[in-house]
Amino acid sequence: VQLVEFGGGLLQPGGSSTPPCAAFGIILRIATMAWYRQAPGKQRELVARVSSGCTPNYVDSVKGRFTISRDNAKNTVYLQMNSLNPDDTAVYYCNLNPPEPRYWGQGTQVTVSS
Repeated sequence: VQLVEFGGGLLQPGGSSTPPCAAFGIILRIATMAWYRQAPGKQRELVARVSSGCTPNYVDSVKGRFTISRDNAKNTVYLQMNSLNPDDTAVYYCNLNPPEPRYWGQGTQVTVSS
């Protein structure tokens, strides 16, 4: 099983990005999937999750700015991030929810800076 995050990069405050997470060796449609992030010097935290029935939940700090979605046909989960600010700077990971330790990937770095 492999979960591979793409996208990210250096973004301006107020900017947007929609990194995808592609799954290999696992069928996502029956799983609750989530995006997590780990900022420098902090613990990894849950950002958003989406159930198999496509019901989303968000941490308060990203509500109204981030949207999690899934495309089961493509075995891919997305995190649309809008109105980014420097506090969103982190490595972003996807995993099941609750997370399966064996499935952590390399993540994708998102840096928000002017």
